[in-house]
Amino acid sequence: MTEVFDAIVIGAGQAGPPLAARLASAGWKTALIEKRRLGGTCVNDGCIPTKTLVASARAAWVVANAARWGITVGGAVRVDMAAVKARKDEVVQASRDSLATWLGDMKNLTLVDGHARFTSANAIDVGGRALEARHFFLNTGAHPRVPDIAGLRGVPFLTNVEMMDIAEVPEHLVVLGGSYIGLEFAQMYRRFGSKVTVIENAPTLIPREDDDIASAVTKLLVDEGLDVRTSAKVTRVERNGEGVRVVLGDGAVEGSHLLVGVGRDPNADDLGLDAAGVTRDARGFIVVDDELKTSQPHIFAIGDVNGRGAFTHTSYNDYEIVAANLLDGGKRRVSDRIPIYGLYVDPPLGRVGMSEREARASGRRILMGTRPMTRVGRARERGETIGFMKILVDDDTKLIVGAAIFGVEGDEVVHAIADVMYARAPYTVMKDAVHAHPTVSELVPTMLGELKPLAPA
Repeated sequence: MTEVFDAIVIGAGQAGPPLAARLASAGWKTALIEKRRLGGTCVNDGCIPTKTLVASARAAWVVANAARWGITVGGAVRVDMAAVKARKDEVVQASRDSLATWLGDMKNLTLVDGHARFTSANAIDVGGRALEARHFFLNTGAHPRVPDIAGLRGVPFLTNVEMMDIAEVPEHLVVLGGSYIGLEFAQMYRRFGSKVTVIENAPTLIPREDDDIASAVTKLLVDEGLDVRTSAKVTRVERNGEGVRVVLGDGAVEGSHLLVGVGRDPNADDLGLDAAGVTRDARGFIVVDDELKTSQPHIFAIGDVNGRGAFTHTSYNDYEIVAANLLDGGKRRVSDRIPIYGLYVDPPLGRVGMSEREARASGRRILMGTRPMTRVGRARERGETIGFMKILVDDDTKLIVGAAIFGVEGDEVVHAIADVMYARAPYTVMKDAVHAHPTVSELVPTMLGELKPLAPA
């Protein structure tokens, strides 16, 4: 017997549950299908658990460096990794439980456990259970990419998923990938006490970022004792007793644990998309238009699976776009979104809009303001003066087009800039604003008062 719904949401990540709730509250008979755990990557093995671990790692670093602030701590710092993991697990479980409670008794909403696969454009199968709907919303997320490296699949390795189960401090953690995922874990475990080696194929860490940011982040990590290898091509991975041996073009690195953090691929291979007539791009992501409709207009793809964001906040915004357009008569578009994200090393990097590299290549007349954290009172007071700030302005429109804040509170400060960008207000509005002292934010208007022309690429 086929069960019929108004809407079926496949995947309970950051977009799926709120969308299912909105649809159900609007009177749509809705099914929410999840084959693993409610909350998706963010709740289970992404943002929430990793930032919980980052907090523990920072606590260990502060205690180990307490003398910098005139505080004496007796004896060596000892990390109880089992307790650190238990704290992380408690935070994650609370998030899962809260989500389950919220969804559990919701009117018009049916929760279904299992793997969904299209049998036609209007029907799916979930473990032998047939369901049909007028609308489908795919929120299936992404999974860690495993590169095609000789020997890799024959050795024990970890991704961000398996890292959540680590209850000991690795003796030597080797990290493949020097970008956002890899660097977060690399610094974290160095602070827990591991020896850490980061291997990156590109000439710099975080190659997406400007060279000055990559250099500053590299110096931060090297100064904390990490071994950073850039322009390092891995030719083979081998077992080495209980550990691993990563063979490079100019030598090898031996470690007790191997973390693979080289990117993520969409969870779209096993959804039966061919049967539904849904198109994917060359990378495997589901192709969507500016309103997140697929090649089948009654099927939407939201979150990481559509390749239009790959962040929790962009996934949630996908939900907002779809809900506004379907239920509120809105005309919201993905292209209205300004790129914003953070790199959660400590101190963090906050990024919004264009990078300096992108601004140079745009052909626009660009003005740039900069400020080292050594000239930010709040950073000096905290004794954490690593990093710098920079902001980019279009000289013709007077609009802010991008910013990077690498340093204390950088991931928070950047939002004040983003709000002015969304308002499409001239930079002078922020330049003339009065920000509280002593904060990091108070120096953003100062930067905007010291703009200089940026040479074109």
